[in-house]
Amino acid sequence: MAKSTTRYVCQLCGAVSPRWVGKCDACGEWNTLVEEAVQAGPPKGLASAGKPARGGKALDFVSLAGVSEQPPRRLSGIGEFDRVCGGGIVPGSALLIGGDPGIGKSTLLLQAAAALSRQCRVAYVSGEEAVDQIRMRAARLGLAKAGVALAASTNVREIVASMETATPPDIVIIDSIQTMYVDVLDSAPGTVTQVRGSAQELIRVAKQRGTALLIVGHVTKDGAIAGPRVLEHMVDTVLYFEGDRGHQFRILRAVKNRFGATDEIGVFEMLGSGLQEVANPSELFLADRRGDVTGAAVFAGMEGSRPLLVEVQALVAPSVLGTPRRAVVGWDSARLGMVMAVLEARCGVAIGANDVYLNVAGGLRINEPAADLAVAAALLSSLTGEAVPRDAVVFGEIGLSGEVRPVGQLELRLKEAAKLGFEKAILPKRRKAGGKEKITLQEIGHLTDLLPLFGPLTSR
Repeated sequence: MAKSTTRYVCQLCGAVSPRWVGKCDACGEWNTLVEEAVQAGPPKGLASAGKPARGGKALDFVSLAGVSEQPPRRLSGIGEFDRVCGGGIVPGSALLIGGDPGIGKSTLLLQAAAALSRQCRVAYVSGEEAVDQIRMRAARLGLAKAGVALAASTNVREIVASMETATPPDIVIIDSIQTMYVDVLDSAPGTVTQVRGSAQELIRVAKQRGTALLIVGHVTKDGAIAGPRVLEHMVDTVLYFEGDRGHQFRILRAVKNRFGATDEIGVFEMLGSGLQEVANPSELFLADRRGDVTGAAVFAGMEGSRPLLVEVQALVAPSVLGTPRRAVVGWDSARLGMVMAVLEARCGVAIGANDVYLNVAGGLRINEPAADLAVAAALLSSLTGEAVPRDAVVFGEIGLSGEVRPVGQLELRLKEAAKLGFEKAILPKRRKAGGKEKITLQEIGHLTDLLPLFGPLTSR
């Protein structure tokens, strides 16, 4: 019998320490080390085969020039979900979806399972809810008659046995991986060892049987999927379900996809009957927009291959504090500081002594640098009291010397703006002339070219 030893494992990064310490040396977090028992010998697997031979079998290598038959993707019928997955679910793939508690992960997967059950066998395994609770949620969503097989279990051995039957399910949904456990590991469910071991065993069987595996993962207070970081490396696709409970919009974002493009998003609206996909998110994000309001600019952005128009709002107010406040929602606060510094140093606009509040309407988070020019326009509009033209969209990246740099996929941005009725675009100077655009273009090469739109400004 193998001798058992004790080690301490960080529950955030998976680092191992021989003794307990208050602060993890790898990730720097406090009070994350948990005692776990480990055997000196290798752990036993869950397979029913006999003991492996001392000498391993040589691999049968094949030629890279060979042709492999590509299995068709399984379409759920939920366009936004299929879009983020890269055009459907690939058989034998493992998909990990994370999000805040109560954001709608289980609702989304139950709706997708009901849609997929019309064309294949779908099994929904819950470790957090009883079967009757899942049925109650399905009845509320109008999915009570869907042909989804339900089970409530946390034992990976039982789930693996169900996947290795003569007629295994084509798609298995695990809700959630933090509740699963492998009975040969002496650790509590949810620990790094159990999460890694459970995921590894489920993915191994899914690859062998050609079963698509959809795994729900909890997230930490920082928004990252809980458990070891290696969990995201083990799966084929990683999706994050984002949103603010104060808004009805939910964003499904792909951060990793071996079978499709990354940085794709799907937009959903949370209703009483469940999640409803939004085919034209730009129109929805601008639905409550009012004309001739100072401190607001419409940004023509890109999320993956999809153009998206959102409103950037800024408020510049005199500060009564020694240190002016900076509050940012939906954008990078460091990027805001850079844009303000360029306005002061390169354009002579005195803005640093004011309180500055920036918000991206609708609860969306913008990550691309092309929003720099829209933020600058919103700041200048709020500072001067002059509104950005209602029929104009703004986009462009700002450099530290004040130059406005070109951005990619310009034609798609302009096409989306024209489709929604915008007649003017303020954008960087293009390297070569484009075709016949349907809207008027105002090209600027330096941030100072933006100042005449807002009248007299306070100089340094």
